[in-house]
Amino acid sequence: MRVAVVGAGGWGEHHARIFSRRPDTELVGVFGRTAARTEARAQQYGTTPYTDLDEMLRDARPELITVCLPNEDHYDITLRLVRTGVPLLVEKPLVFDLTEADTLLDEAGGNFFAINFNHRYAEPVQRAKALIDAGELGELVFATWRFGGEANRGGSPHAGLIETQCHGFDMLEHLAGAITAVSAHMTDKTYGAFSTVALALDFENRAVGTMLGTYDSSYAYPDTQRIEINGTEGRLVIHDTVRALTFSKAGDPVEQRWHSTYFDDEARNFAGTFDRHVDALLDALRAGEQPPVHARAGRRALQLAHAAIESHETGRKVTTG
Repeated sequence: MRVAVVGAGGWGEHHARIFSRRPDTELVGVFGRTAARTEARAQQYGTTPYTDLDEMLRDARPELITVCLPNEDHYDITLRLVRTGVPLLVEKPLVFDLTEADTLLDEAGGNFFAINFNHRYAEPVQRAKALIDAGELGELVFATWRFGGEANRGGSPHAGLIETQCHGFDMLEHLAGAITAVSAHMTDKTYGAFSTVALALDFENRAVGTMLGTYDSSYAYPDTQRIEINGTEGRLVIHDTVRALTFSKAGDPVEQRWHSTYFDDEARNFAGTFDRHVDALLDALRAGEQPPVHARAGRRALQLAHAAIESHETGRKVTTG
């Protein structure tokens, strides 16, 4: 399969790495806006550099296009690519504006349009999802996502919530079901953006939840990302996405723990979650199916972020449909 990568930045390198090394794909081009960087990336992965998008589409003839651009610059190029009808995989966030998200989805219609919510493919997350689906936790009563790290500053005062915590919203719904209401507290006390948030959540299944975190923190801290799901029959905790999963049954003081072992250390590699997603994505594309994580999930995460912003601005609980 002929694959072209749009974006020559940091995470875009993982796109180039994956599709240049797979035996079932050929990396036929890298598009970037800076000629020197694009040429260096293309040379690194043995493909052709392009700074003209139309030229790449015409000459490289990709059968799949992946998009990894700066967080607040997704819309214009994504819209151009959606209109080509070529199957598309985009990085999060989908966009920052709900109207733009709706336009992209309307233009895409039934075409293959995926978003890379790669956290779903972490081994602890997949094992946690299996435990929940098997009823091992009983009735879910609360779900919490706690996060920290250094800020990735952007133009929007809500950049952290929209462009990074889209993963948080997606993961909470993936594991605990639909979120029906959000109440928010936020502060911009450090550098002028709302980098620290505390959200209270209602779920459709009548569980409650929280999202608590700050980008006035550090990724160096242990458990800088922690997911905890409690049910009437058990509790699970996901540590740092890929590091470990712990599971306890109610009343049992013995804790079960998954961690990657000597021969499966790839499962501890965060970038490897993207490789796993690509496996599932290409299987679906070749089978003529819709993607395993449709771009609609990106629109949903954006809707939840905007509900949180509205709650903070109005001081009211906001329903999320």
